This record gives sequence, structure tokens and C-alpha cells, in this order.
Amino acid sequence: MSRPVRCRQINSLPEFWSFIPEEGCTGECINMTLDELETIRLLDCASLTQEECAARMNVARTTVTALYESARKKVADCLLNGKRLVISGGSWQLSKKPKIPQSLKKKGVHIMRIAVTFENDSVFQHFGHTEQFKIYDAEENKIIKSEVVSTNGQGHGALAGFLKTAGVDVLICGGIGGGAQAALAEAGIKLFGGVNGKADDAVNAFLNGNLKYNPDVKCSHHGEGHEHNCGSSSHSCGSHNAVSSNEHKGILNPLSK
Repeated sequence: MSRPVRCRQINSLPEFWSFIPEEGCTGECINMTLDELETIRLLDCASLTQEECAARMNVARTTVTALYESARKKVADCLLNGKRLVISGGSWQLSKKPKIPQSLKKKGVHIMRIAVTFENDSVFQHFGHTEQFKIYDAEENKIIKSEVVSTNGQGHGALAGFLKTAGVDVLICGGIGGGAQAALAEAGIKLFGGVNGKADDAVNAFLNGNLKYNPDVKCSHHGEGHEHNCGSSSHSCGSHNAVSSNEHKGILNPLSK
């Protein structure tokens, strides 16, 4: 029986999740895991030694060597053979967890935590630039608590990390790009985008099973709408489930607990 894979420490979720040749893409897709990407960041960008990299990631040096060699081969394959590179999966956990309010650090077993991009009581329309989330705790399809919190940072990787650390299960928002959607999927957060109107109304509609949303939402502010169709690697350090296809009906029933 093989030993379970130890979660590798990574500094943050990436801001860019896919790369494709400008011309002549073969249509083939290569998947690089987040822990493989972290070895490239630490060894090639931060210029650490393999020993230092192993200490940062909390793994053995031999693990760093294997991850780095795998990552380099994937980069070479994409550069030389015109394949698309997609970042997803791996065995990882965040080494630097974003600061969240004390009130969000504990969540009951039967509580669903819902975050809404928030501005002036309404659903803010650009996830990557949101400065506040309104976060709701719900039990038995009823809101039992809500509070507005600052995001403490910008960029969709940082925002997804913030939501993951806060124990958020569901995000309701307006426009959102493909990179942000990938970050949320990696963080195990279900997404319901393309929502307008008052934040409280949106959450109540979600809990009542009649939230109107856009399953094919794209960011309308700039060219973030990069999606990929490649399968992602699984790992043992947390759920990375995207919204299931049978939920993409435009009207949603609340998640089962």
C-alpha cells in the first residue's frame, strides 16, 4: 500500500492559469500542477537552492527534484510543440493564509457560507476588483448571520485564497474571468456569476432555489475570459469540485449539506 502524498506548501494561488501559443496551437493540452509550478517559482524566479525550496514546501529534496524535472519537461513540450499549458490540481495547501476576521474562523458543521461581491448593498460586477465581500452563514436555508469584510488584497488568486481561508462554500458575483473561475474551482468554491441586484435578494433567491445566474458568465471589463477544456489532476488536500453540469440551468437549488 503506497503512502499518502504529503500536501506541498505553496505561497499563493496563481494569477494566470493557462498559456497558449499565439499561432499554430496543436490543440493538445498539458497540465501542470500547482506544486510543480511552485518549484519553478522558487528555483527559477526566487533563485533558491533545492534545499531551500524543499524547506519552503515542507517536502524532501528528492520530491522537489521530481516536481521540478516534471515541470521543466512540460514547459519544454509546450514551447517546442505548440501545446497549451494549463495550471490545475496537485497536492498542495497555502503556506501563507490570508488574514480574515476572527468572526469567520469558526463555522458550524451544518453551516453553508455564502460570499457575495459587494458594493453599495448590491452585487459588485467585477470579481477581480472587488474590495468587499458580504459573507452570509445559512442553516436550513435561512440566513443566521451576515457581515461585510474587506478583501485585504487584489487579484483573483489572492481573492480566491481569501475566500478559501474564510471557509466560503459559494460565491455569487457579477462578471468574472476564466482565470478567476479556475482559481475558485481549485479552492473548492462553487460559483454563480452573472448576478445583478441587491446582495441580500440574491442570497435569499439562492436559498429559495430560484437564483437567476449565467453559467457561461465572462468578465466584461477586460480580456480575462480564458477557459480551458483540459482535465485537471486530482489531489488529496481539499475538494476542487466545479459546479456540476446539471446545475447549469440558469436557476439553482441550494447545495445539499
